[in-house]
Amino acid sequence: MAGKKKFYVVWQGVKPGIYTSWKECKTAITGFKGAQYKSFDSLTLAKTAFNGSYNDYKGQKPNKAKLSKEELAKYGLPNYNSISVDAASSGNPGIMEYQGVDTKTGKKLFHQGPFKQGTNNIGEFLALVHGLAFLKKHDSDRILYTDSRTAMSWVRKKNCNTKLKPNKKNEELFILIKRATDWLQTNSYNTIIVKWETKAWGEIPADFGRK
Repeated sequence: MAGKKKFYVVWQGVKPGIYTSWKECKTAITGFKGAQYKSFDSLTLAKTAFNGSYNDYKGQKPNKAKLSKEELAKYGLPNYNSISVDAASSGNPGIMEYQGVDTKTGKKLFHQGPFKQGTNNIGEFLALVHGLAFLKKHDSDRILYTDSRTAMSWVRKKNCNTKLKPNKKNEELFILIKRATDWLQTNSYNTIIVKWETKAWGEIPADFGRK
């Protein structure tokens, strides 16, 4: 089976433009110091990106969605004055970790784990609370992206509504859960939490890349 067709945007290179094969793209950047290029999964996305700036896309993972031009226009681009959080769990429960990154650059801002026994929902919840505390500590007006509606709901309710039961394996994790819920109940914040639109923008920049 043939691989999915990609489109390559070259912002800076021997010959900037949009290319329909890696061979053409490689020719357009070879020998050019500081070449700026990236692949996209649709011509619509590629054209939008080419009319923009490389800096708006360099921290963004490839888009896997099949949306029309009108649908993509409805979502627009992410707000890069933000941080993004995500979690990964190998099993449910399983070994879990979470992190927060600068949405635009992908620079890691914090990371916790791996924990011996956790769930993805717990990780997403802890990542969100960690992000809120991080932004408050730095007196930042940036918004906070997550791709988990469950975590957003738990944060609104100030409660980690997990069915996982405490035991010796996850003792450290439940200490963090209590710390997170205590923080929510004793702190106010102005940070806006926003759902990351994966179908329009691709995987959230904080994604661990294990899908």
